[in-house]
Amino acid sequence: MTTKVLVPRLGEGVEEVTISKWLKQEGESVKELEALLEVNTDKVDTEIPSPATGVVLKLVLPEGTVARVGEVLAVIGQPGEKADAPEAASPNPPAVDSQSKLPAAPVVIHAVVIPTGNGDLGFVSPVVAKMAAEHGVDLHQVKGTGLGGRITKNDVLAFIEKGGAAQAVGPAMAARILPQQGDQLIKHSIIRKSIAEHMLASKRISPQVLTVMEADMSRVVAHRAANKETYARDGVNLTYTAYFVAAIAAGLKAYPRTNSSWSDEGILVHKVVNIGMATSLGEEGLIVPVIKGADGLSLLGVARAVNDLSSKARAKKLQPDEVKGGTFTLTNHGVSGSLLAMPIINQPQCGILGVGAMQKRAVVITSKDGTGDDAIAIRPMVYLSFVFDHRILDGASADWFLVKVKETLEVWQ
Repeated sequence: MTTKVLVPRLGEGVEEVTISKWLKQEGESVKELEALLEVNTDKVDTEIPSPATGVVLKLVLPEGTVARVGEVLAVIGQPGEKADAPEAASPNPPAVDSQSKLPAAPVVIHAVVIPTGNGDLGFVSPVVAKMAAEHGVDLHQVKGTGLGGRITKNDVLAFIEKGGAAQAVGPAMAARILPQQGDQLIKHSIIRKSIAEHMLASKRISPQVLTVMEADMSRVVAHRAANKETYARDGVNLTYTAYFVAAIAAGLKAYPRTNSSWSDEGILVHKVVNIGMATSLGEEGLIVPVIKGADGLSLLGVARAVNDLSSKARAKKLQPDEVKGGTFTLTNHGVSGSLLAMPIINQPQCGILGVGAMQKRAVVITSKDGTGDDAIAIRPMVYLSFVFDHRILDGASADWFLVKVKETLEVWQ
């Protein structure tokens, strides 16, 4: 008896996937729960396991194809069996529930999570996102005619034909680059293309402004030194990232408008404080797991969440829900030695905070009694780079938030 491999529902709002790579070919043996193929959504690369042990009788869809939830991907059976012709996908494919032949195996995330910047657009397929990025189309201006108002490829084409797109400079610029002898062409992976598209879309969606302050980390360094062993006894590695997350949470609570998103109807201030932390996976890209309810966690709770999510990210064991719902993002670019940076906002969030490398520097310590007896001292200092959406925050309000983050670090108790 043959078994059909269906596109599973990989997360809330995920209706389509792009087939990245078949890990098994027709005629090859496969075991139940063994990785059969890799698929890509606009958020993650995921392995889909085989629902049965047998032989791959038929690969229904080739690599690079966009498939909907519930659509047949392949047919598994025994040697000599004939693969049944798959039925065409219905316009409204059913959700894959726990009774489906596809087992509820752990989802393995391979690469990068970058928010789409859809705002109130709902789900946007990778094909639509790519087309919009190439032609400079703001999807907020496109009327969707698909299921539930979803924007389709034809909607984008119609919008372009009406002259609604900006000049597409990407392909034109690429065409002028002529390879020279000895050059090496590294083909773009789906993930790398996704990064490029989302970063371009982010810069196009919102006016992004950078403000920078530096913070004295003396109190934090002392606190960490005094408590690191105690935390370790609880199985927690107390990293500086935990302090930065806690300081950001304090800033977002003090200035809620920073914890918001832009919409045409108004500024949507989020009740929850969910802080994403950009985690590097080396040349594979980066992923942004989210610490949910960060404002309600103690430093120990934040540190435990940082440890757990970082470990899962590097072991490629994050679940889709663990990379969703962020309302603000922290990127610690200083881990590789960078002092200053201008991060790009994870749309549709209001801002992103970049933290540079901590360095001991000579700073002027101003006397508190007003006598003018200032002094020069050596202090561990970091630059805090806050990039914000200028539609939501003005310079002063952005600085208020950043001052709160800075003060939280400098007066740490």
